[in-house]
Amino acid sequence: SSGINAEWPLRPGYRALIEILSSLPDNTRVYCGHEYTAQNLKFAKHVEPDNLAVLAMIEEVAKKREAGEPTIPTTIGQEKTFNPFMRVKESGVQKFAGCSDPVEVMKVIRSAKDKFRG
Repeated sequence: SSGINAEWPLRPGYRALIEILSSLPDNTRVYCGHEYTAQNLKFAKHVEPDNLAVLAMIEEVAKKREAGEPTIPTTIGQEKTFNPFMRVKESGVQKFAGCSDPVEVMKVIRSAKDKFRG
């Protein structure tokens, strides 16, 4: 799952994730450089505790980890369902952020992710 580096400029980061990556076909595979999927999902659950896609992915990742399998790749379509950084226009993520402007939502959740120790 994609997180965003704290130094990443906000508007270009928003553009990259929301306007460019989100427009790719849903079956586009996403390969991240590190195996952070389980930790990123903990944060996603913190942001959207009632998101069924997050809860299902947490289960799937746990099973894969237990079997010694990699949890990547995911797809753009999957990321859109559970990655809060790709869900800044969704009401659950906006509720967590306390605002509705997608760029501001991204800023709030980036700050929350930096402090998250779940």
